[in-house]
Amino acid sequence: MKTIVLLYGGKSGEHEVSLISAASILSHLDRTAYRPILVGITKKGEWVLQEDDSPSSGGAALSESAVMPALHLSEQGRRIHILPGAGLAAVTSAGGMESLPCDIVFPILHGTFGEDGTVQGLLECAGLPYVGAGVLGSAIGMDKQVTKELLKQAGIAVVDSILVHSSDRANPLFFAVLARKIEARFGWPCFVKPACSGSSVGTSKVKDLETLEAAIAKAFLYDEKILIEEFVSAREIECAVLGNDRPRAFAPGEVIPSHEFYDYDAKYTDPNGASFRVPAPLSPEQNDAVLACAVKAYRTLCLSGMARVDFFMDRKTGDLAINEVNTIPGFTSISMYPRLCREGGLPYPELIDSLIDFGFERFERKSELKFSYGS
Repeated sequence: MKTIVLLYGGKSGEHEVSLISAASILSHLDRTAYRPILVGITKKGEWVLQEDDSPSSGGAALSESAVMPALHLSEQGRRIHILPGAGLAAVTSAGGMESLPCDIVFPILHGTFGEDGTVQGLLECAGLPYVGAGVLGSAIGMDKQVTKELLKQAGIAVVDSILVHSSDRANPLFFAVLARKIEARFGWPCFVKPACSGSSVGTSKVKDLETLEAAIAKAFLYDEKILIEEFVSAREIECAVLGNDRPRAFAPGEVIPSHEFYDYDAKYTDPNGASFRVPAPLSPEQNDAVLACAVKAYRTLCLSGMARVDFFMDRKTGDLAINEVNTIPGFTSISMYPRLCREGGLPYPELIDSLIDFGFERFERKSELKFSYGS
């Protein structure tokens, strides 16, 4: 039996989403194959050992309509430390430390300080296998601007955008100049979003110059650089990709928001915030184009383990453009990633098995490399 550390919570605007994703994964974990250890990361960034008092499905898939409550995250448990070259350790009652058993870590962390390569770097230093993309792929996938640049160089269409740094606001003509750029480039409405944030946190749809200032101020609460992005009248198509060197893409689904756009509330708090079509009603040619583009993007961005690739499909022309990628997509009971995999013939418990296997595979292959020069 493998010991798997589920790492959830985190110091990000998506902390609460992580608690729900972690509960869903834990409920589907095959307890005959894995012994879970729960480590919660508080909003202050402290790693705390948690009690596992959740019901177990024994690996059996829950119904699609099952409502999974969020995992509790107590700040009162034993503190966990990560030790370079020596894995994880728990603080004892006497103030010492004892090794925490761990065969592999499953980071279920969305957003900054978890999905952006920071935690992945810590796990690399500790010598621990982990699920999902490595340091580089995680950092790239988190940064929407860097993602766009790399995809464009690979010949993959992306949504047009204007990059703005926080320091740009020192210019007294900042808003006037930016407004002219927007009107010349793609016009109103447009979206304003942090470059490094997920779940639409800090994102606003801006209809005119009068609402631009507030939207920019909101986005800069979450990042030091933001994107002003073109509004595209498009269908929202999402594709799940799984694997390491030979990734597999699953038939895409479609998100149909009932809100003005697919914002945080539509994703997580409003049960009627969106409807889903799985699989998406696409022609065979459109379906193949999405699958091929998703895999190409996955490889271009140095991803591994898993990712959800989100597309816009222009309603008039049918042209595809990548909106963003998510290296640790949502795993809630209604999240698209596990749902797309299930519809493609990979049930939730087997998806978890596959992700863990890919984590071990990447770790073992990297362990075979030489890290010193000489005989």
